[in-house]
Amino acid sequence: MPNCARLIRSAWLRLAVALLPALATAPVAAQNPAPPPSGEKPAVAIGADLASQAGTTRLTLTLSRAVEARGFVMERPDRAVIDLPEVNFQLESGSGSRRDGLVQSFRYGLFAPGRSRIVIDLAAPATVGKIEIATRPRDGAVLLTIPLQRADRDGFRKAAAAADPAPAQARAVPPEPADQRPLIMVDAGHGGTDPGAIAVGGVFEKDIVFGFAQALVAKLEAGGRYRVRMTRDRDVFVPLAERVRLVRDARADLFVSIHADSISAAPQVSGATIYTNSEKATDAESAKLAERENRADAAAGVDAAEAPPDIADILQELTLRETRGFSSGFARTLMGQLAPVMKMSAKPHREARFVVLRSPDVPSVLVELGYLSSKRDLEMLQSPEWRADVTGSMARAIDQFFTNRATLGPPAATRRAAAVAPVSP
Repeated sequence: MPNCARLIRSAWLRLAVALLPALATAPVAAQNPAPPPSGEKPAVAIGADLASQAGTTRLTLTLSRAVEARGFVMERPDRAVIDLPEVNFQLESGSGSRRDGLVQSFRYGLFAPGRSRIVIDLAAPATVGKIEIATRPRDGAVLLTIPLQRADRDGFRKAAAAADPAPAQARAVPPEPADQRPLIMVDAGHGGTDPGAIAVGGVFEKDIVFGFAQALVAKLEAGGRYRVRMTRDRDVFVPLAERVRLVRDARADLFVSIHADSISAAPQVSGATIYTNSEKATDAESAKLAERENRADAAAGVDAAEAPPDIADILQELTLRETRGFSSGFARTLMGQLAPVMKMSAKPHREARFVVLRSPDVPSVLVELGYLSSKRDLEMLQSPEWRADVTGSMARAIDQFFTNRATLGPPAATRRAAAVAPVSP
């Protein structure tokens, strides 16, 4: 089957190239990537090869057509980042896990609308050399070659300091229509260049949670009681701070972040856990999980800026305290609805310092649906019947939360604080 797949991809590539204008065979510099012209389909990447010689490791992509690329390096951890216009990656499973020379591993995916990114984890300090594009004469395939050249620590640090990666543009939130229904923001964790946890069989957390989030959105929309949005509506990377900004700019009434953890050293651990935000973690395990999740930006080749303080004044402190109370109340309600339809962990409600939960005026929870390292949990997470039961229970918990909240009235300080204390980028 793998040989058959390669033959199909090769035949497709030859057909795609035949329909495109001939490309010059001489290598050319590739910098300042721009999105493809409107209406033009993204280039397709069907191969990735690594080769090392004399202190240089080359990553070569096989593409259906030429694209521009821009490379830079980042420290802590050491990474090389390659920005491209949108590329449809059709690489063989496991392509990014190969190690060769200066490359420890690499990730790839959609980074922002119209933009893709490759993040290369470096085995030693290195800089990005001149990126070259050439056409392979025998079949017309386009080869994009990214050379990584060994560097000493000082040289690498200077290169990282000189890099000026263009930040992903924040997506504007359209003005809300005159619709008074509560707004639920559903967040599928990870995405794009950040795969999240990876199961033994190569299943990515980002794909599992995105499918679940879509099913939850469909369930909520079918009921007609809520407006529903997603922080990402496809396999794209969204920085943690932008997720918080999207939630606050939209003035959401509830934020639900969906994840699935993995502990390879303890495959016997299973079950779901609901997290709420707190500066002090419930236990060491929760603190470690929050630390891993908060490194999502680094995994996608983005410098994680220090999050702004939650508390700016007395008004915001009261708002934050009130919001955390609502968050904990929803977590307990959710736990009660989920327990009959899915296995819960030994401590089903925990607290930790999650960046994505730091909206001081929006009740927020992070739901770890289970463990990709558990065979039982992984089977459940991939079951449509299980997904339907769990999303139904989550929808009932949301109904119960807003029914109870309606009797209490909205937080007095929440919307005032939103107007006077926005989260800075």
